[in-house]
Amino acid sequence: MMFTRKTALILPLMVALSAASSALADTDTSALCTEAEERYVEMFGAPSADADGVVVVKMYKYNFCPAELTVPVGTTVRWANVDKRTSHSVKVPGAPESDRAFPEEVIEFTFLTEGDQDYLCGPHWETQKMIGMITVVAE
Repeated sequence: MMFTRKTALILPLMVALSAASSALADTDTSALCTEAEERYVEMFGAPSADADGVVVVKMYKYNFCPAELTVPVGTTVRWANVDKRTSHSVKVPGAPESDRAFPEEVIEFTFLTEGDQDYLCGPHWETQKMIGMITVVAE
């Protein structure tokens, strides 16, 4: 590949734009997840952190909130659909895809194997990139 003066000027600009885009996406996700938590409280009457015996992931506007999570072995994760109209499902490694969860419904799965485990929404992972990651660690 031959670098010209034009390439030397464009390359730093592309790197800067990429970093800005990533920061903007993080901000957008943060705002989206704040909105998802507000919907959760409206629907279930308490913050998701107060859910007893589970860790809650909200499904909202084709996103998982949070999209990445670390939990100890034996943790039950509860995915709560806080959308207004859209149904979602959850597919975790080694298990069949869940039934669809409609608004105000939940799906639960207990993680018994250590390691990084991608999960996805069956109907929306390809078109909306609705994919998450759970890292399961020893207690």
